[in-house]
Amino acid sequence: MRAEFPDFRLGSVLATSFTGTLSERQGTSVERIPTPQRLIDWLAIYGLAVNSCTTAQLELAKELRESIHAAATAAATQSPLPAPAVQVINDYSIQGRAAAILTPEGDRQWRLSSPSRVEDALGVIAADAISIIAGERDGKLALCASPTCQAAFFDTSQSRTRKWCDMNTCGNRQKKARFNANQRQNTKSAE
Repeated sequence: MRAEFPDFRLGSVLATSFTGTLSERQGTSVERIPTPQRLIDWLAIYGLAVNSCTTAQLELAKELRESIHAAATAAATQSPLPAPAVQVINDYSIQGRAAAILTPEGDRQWRLSSPSRVEDALGVIAADAISIIAGERDGKLALCASPTCQAAFFDTSQSRTRKWCDMNTCGNRQKKARFNANQRQNTKSAE
């Protein structure tokens, strides 16, 4: 019987979506890629399909994820980028051997050098992280306003004032908490 895992939190930005595979970082954390198969599943969703993944490759992925999170958090708070995180991101970007190809429909797709090269997929993720942290894309790095989440996300809203990494989870949770607090306050005031 296959174990049930928490759903992936999918976003439109590869690197920050990857950091979202560990959520609720300031509370009871939720690991969304606890097994090599879950990493394979996540990579396939983002067009980086691999046919196998070892436990060692999963650990490499988690190292990259945490380095991206550290660097993105620093960039979002306008703090100096942590040198060890920058080194890891650069190393993975350099080691990857994926190529962007154009489909007949005019879309970009990634071709990995081998279907078992998780490292190639990680190189694509690292390169995406570099582009957003370096400010090369239209948007702004921000941190989720949820006190238990604090996930880094890439805000592409027109005003660049988005508060939540995901409105369906963190945003709704905060709105519900605020509503319940107001209800309790109104009940006490009525007594």
